[in-house]
Amino acid sequence: MAAVSLRSCRRGLSQMLRNAGLAALPSQHLQADRRHKSTVQFAARADLPKLAYRRLNGKSPGVVFLPGYGSNMNGQKAEALEEFCRSLGHSYLRFDYTGHGASDGVLAEGTVGTWKKDVLFVLDELTEGPQILVGSSLGGWLMLLAAIARPEKTAALVGIASAADHFVTSFNALPLETRKELEAKGEWSLPSKHTEEGFYKFSMDFLREAENHCVLQSPIPITCPVRLIHGLKDEDVPWHISMQVAERVLSPDVDIILRRNGQHRMSEKDDIKLMVYTIDDLIDKLTTLV
Repeated sequence: MAAVSLRSCRRGLSQMLRNAGLAALPSQHLQADRRHKSTVQFAARADLPKLAYRRLNGKSPGVVFLPGYGSNMNGQKAEALEEFCRSLGHSYLRFDYTGHGASDGVLAEGTVGTWKKDVLFVLDELTEGPQILVGSSLGGWLMLLAAIARPEKTAALVGIASAADHFVTSFNALPLETRKELEAKGEWSLPSKHTEEGFYKFSMDFLREAENHCVLQSPIPITCPVRLIHGLKDEDVPWHISMQVAERVLSPDVDIILRRNGQHRMSEKDDIKLMVYTIDDLIDKLTTLV
C-alpha cells in the first residue's frame, strides 16, 4: 500500500494544520472565522424536503463533505475543511441530508436511497465541475454510490471510517434465530456510543431498502483516485470495511491509511491534520496532471 505524502503544506496553511483547524485557532482568528464563515442556505426541491447547506465559491476541483448517519454539516471535520478550502481558494460545499441537522424531513423516515438522492442533487445543482468527495462513515458509503452514478462529477474520493454496506452486513452477521425474532418484531437496534439512547433504531423496511445499495458484493466501477482512512480502534465500523472497498474499486490509484489509535469519529487533532493533508495532496495531484 502506498503511503500518502505528509509533507509540509505548500500553500501557507502550516499554522492552521498544526492547530487542526478552527477548534484550536487563537481567539482573534476564531472571531474572524465566525465573521467569514459561510452562511446557511436552503435548496428547495419539488415534492422533496429542503436541504440546508453552506457553500464557498472558488477554484476547481471543489470539495464536498458528506457527514455520517445522524450527524450534520457543523462537525469539526466539516468546519476544518471549510477553513482549509478558503485558505486555498477552492470551492467547498457541506450540507445536511434529509432529516439531519437543519434540513427538512424526519430522520427515521429516511433511507440510504433518500440520502443518495440528496448527494446527487447537491452535486448536480450546487457544484460546478469535478469534486473531491469526502465521506465520513455513512458518507463514505454515499460517496461510492455518488461516484458510480456521477463519474463525471467525481475527481477523487476520501473515505473516513467508510461504512459501505455496514447496516446490512451488521444485521446479516447476527445469528439466524436473532434475525428472525427481529424481523417478526419489525425493527432492530444497532448499539452506538454516539446517541443518548445508546443505539440507532432501524426498521426492517430500512434494511431491505439499504440492500439495494450495497456495493461490496462485486467490483466497484470507480476509476478516480481513492484514499481510505480508518482507525484500528473503531468500535462502530470495523476497519476491514475500508480494506474491502480498496479491494473492489477498479481504480489503479488507491491508498489505505490505518490509524493505530484512531476511533470512529476521527476528529482528534492529528486525525483532522491527516485528513487535510490527504486532500491537499490530492488537489496537488489533480491540478498538476498533464
